[in-house]
Amino acid sequence: MFTAYAITTVVTVLANAGIAAADLLGAGFVLANSAEVGLPRTWIPWLALLKAAGAAGLLLGLLGVPVVGVAAATGLVLFYLGAVAAHIRARVYYNFAFPGGYLALAVASFVLAVTR
Repeated sequence: MFTAYAITTVVTVLANAGIAAADLLGAGFVLANSAEVGLPRTWIPWLALLKAAGAAGLLLGLLGVPVVGVAAATGLVLFYLGAVAAHIRARVYYNFAFPGGYLALAVASFVLAVTR
């Protein structure tokens, strides 16, 4: 069970750290997607910091502070539920797999962290 938890958490950490970096660097696909769902450009750095904090918290959970890991996973689940809701509200379905995939990783990390 620990192996599944560790692998899932590491993948979630890497995915969130990667997208947070893309957000902070102002990657074209990030700017286009955020504009399409009606997200103000000024929010992107703040949301990137939330993603990075979630990744850091998951890493701390993996390194021996389980309550921080569970809290981080919970935060990421809520964050990506909001992202999915934003896509639904804006009727942007063609790239729905991205927020849905991040949500799935966050949920898997949460479930495995709680059951660990």
